[in-house]
Amino acid sequence: MKGILKEICSCTLSRVEDKMKTVPLEEVKRQALAAKGRGYAFANALRGEHLKVIAEVKKASPSKGVIDEQFNYLAIARDYAEGGAAAISCLTEPKYFLGSDKIFGDIRAQVSVPMLRKDFILTEYQVYESALLGADCILLIMTALAPYEARKLFETARSLGLEALFECRNEEQIERAQSMGAKIIGINNRNLADFSVDAGRAARYRKLVDKSNIFVSESGVMSVEDAAAQRAAGADAVLVGEYLMRSQDRRQTLRQLTCIK
Repeated sequence: MKGILKEICSCTLSRVEDKMKTVPLEEVKRQALAAKGRGYAFANALRGEHLKVIAEVKKASPSKGVIDEQFNYLAIARDYAEGGAAAISCLTEPKYFLGSDKIFGDIRAQVSVPMLRKDFILTEYQVYESALLGADCILLIMTALAPYEARKLFETARSLGLEALFECRNEEQIERAQSMGAKIIGINNRNLADFSVDAGRAARYRKLVDKSNIFVSESGVMSVEDAAAQRAAGADAVLVGEYLMRSQDRRQTLRQLTCIK
């Protein structure tokens, strides 16, 4: 790891350490195991004849700063659900993306569509937390995880009824994810070291992902045409944040995106 990703991961580990002082790992684990799993709803929601959209709720990002000053996240989430989003991604990272567990929990209570906890998941503690928040899926950023770490986190997630979106950057990471039994593989068109975007990255790696897996193109969609290009390149789903967050009519924008075959 290097650049901003390394910085965020270091901050994340400190955040988890602070949380554990209040609620120890064993207690979070006990509560998570006692909670009923939601089943594997996330992957099923991303299958279908048309392009599926994972609509992201986020107030800010390191590259763009604050995206929405008002940030009525419940209204945003309802727009997403009613506009036809297959799933909702919600940031819980507080320092760089201004997200929180509360935002996630409030949205979970308002919508029934599957939800992805978007954070820098580095520890088992966070996986148990995700189950308690009501997440259906967690994000595993392969660039930030050693092979044994990714496998352990995935196994823990599956034991709790959660799925994992494996975010990959290269061939080796894709092969590693598939060897672990990943069902959902994403390619981030954004470089997490410097946050530059290469909109063609996902297309170049599509052929390396087994057709039986769900392929997600992450970042870089700023128009309907961009989404159509990702679909033409073989994406089953796109994860879209800023474009939807800045849209004047999120429901209509989503309807346009989800009409893409």
